[in-house]
Amino acid sequence: MRTCISINTKQDKVLIKIAEDAKQEEIIAALKKKLKEFKKLYKNDNSPFLICGKVLKMKEMEEIQKVVKDIIDTKIDFDSPKMLGLHGIKKTFKKDIATSETKFHRGSLRSGQKIEYEGSLVILGDVNAGAEVIAGENVVVLGILRGLAHAGANGNKEAIIAAAAIEAPQLRIANIVKEMKIKNIEEYNEDIKTAAYINEDGEMVVE
Repeated sequence: MRTCISINTKQDKVLIKIAEDAKQEEIIAALKKKLKEFKKLYKNDNSPFLICGKVLKMKEMEEIQKVVKDIIDTKIDFDSPKMLGLHGIKKTFKKDIATSETKFHRGSLRSGQKIEYEGSLVILGDVNAGAEVIAGENVVVLGILRGLAHAGANGNKEAIIAAAAIEAPQLRIANIVKEMKIKNIEEYNEDIKTAAYINEDGEMVVE
């Protein structure tokens, strides 16, 4: 039987990692079981908890927080973006974004899936590792970008890539490629990257 959560201690915090494909009822059941076991070791330690891995809705976060606090009363933080969608994407671009014909894809992209479009692409979900999004213009992901995103595929260096969180190993805009540092579990508290564009020096900036 698979385990949808893992609990590990790291320096001065406790990390709870949730599998990306775990359902909420699975998560709650696993938390109740594992936290009761963990409490025996936790004792009077007041190290904060960091919950990471899956992107969670606000209601799911609240339910998970209540379950944790009912068993172990401590500070709880979530690595998951608190708000998905366009409002969750920071406006960090230093230039105007050109408009173009736009195609919307409803739902997340799984590993092995590939979408191409001559204009801009908006993904109403996540782009998981192993999936590809290729657009002649802009790429916007309303969830987490973990797969390949290639904006400005026709050579447009004015194109941008935006997401609620960018965790892809590589980004491409026109003919510019940027290898991304993959965060270790210790680095989950770092600022979430949400935007990529080409600056005046012809270099890709990820903010």
